[in-house]
Amino acid sequence: MQIGIRLHDVRKAPLAERLATAHEQGFSCAHLALAKVISENPVDDGALTPGYAMYLKKLFAEHDLDIAVLGCYLNLANPNAASLAKTTRRYLTNIRFASLLGAGVVGTETGAPNEEYRFEEACHTEEALETFIKNVRPVVEYAEKMGVILAIEPVYRHIVCNPKRARKVLDAIDSPNLQIIFDPVNLLDISNYKNSDEIFAEAIDLLGEDVAVMHLKDYRIENGQLISTAAGTGEMDYSRIIRFMKERKPYIHATLEDTVPENAVQARMHIQKLWDACEV
Repeated sequence: MQIGIRLHDVRKAPLAERLATAHEQGFSCAHLALAKVISENPVDDGALTPGYAMYLKKLFAEHDLDIAVLGCYLNLANPNAASLAKTTRRYLTNIRFASLLGAGVVGTETGAPNEEYRFEEACHTEEALETFIKNVRPVVEYAEKMGVILAIEPVYRHIVCNPKRARKVLDAIDSPNLQIIFDPVNLLDISNYKNSDEIFAEAIDLLGEDVAVMHLKDYRIENGQLISTAAGTGEMDYSRIIRFMKERKPYIHATLEDTVPENAVQARMHIQKLWDACEV
């Protein structure tokens, strides 16, 4: 396991300083969301040149960090045709950039059938799922051409809300360049968290072979809501997850989420301790 961190969760600073901090805190990889961490240079589509990619690749290498995920978390189910076209172009740009950057995957969630990217009951309909499949297909075709993996992240409040729907997408697209970011907590909601072990087991059964990256965080129940939080600070039982990783994905990139600078090292050490204690 290679434990990483989202760079936008690292203390706010120019990118080189964030990378230095991540390395000093013991991380070996990072999740890079360009717009969230780079303020000193433009990161619009036109700025993502080969030279920029090679500059960033060298910068990460200087700090001994892999780019586990290049984040492109946009709405591929937007019903506004002009907005969808712009979003699709941005995915293609990021995929091309990732091919030069050496990123493990281009990561995305799976959207909502509205312009605001908000949860509504329609997110969980078959119609919404078919819309996402139709719109992600040309993006995956381009990823194939560029030799890049697009990894979708199932989230309860988005269109691909559970393991079964994720499996439907993988089977419909049928491409080795479409894989999964497995964030166990993102599959949970106040309505289902008591069945978390069953949900995690189903995800591993249906999606395990296609998991490219892990996201690790915790959760707690507060005022009738499920709140995500840093690893080791909530109610999460990681035993099934850690065993899956250690048995089947021993060198996987596993990036922490929802940390803050004050608890990032503690969260990393918590996961590492569970990993070390897991016997397979």
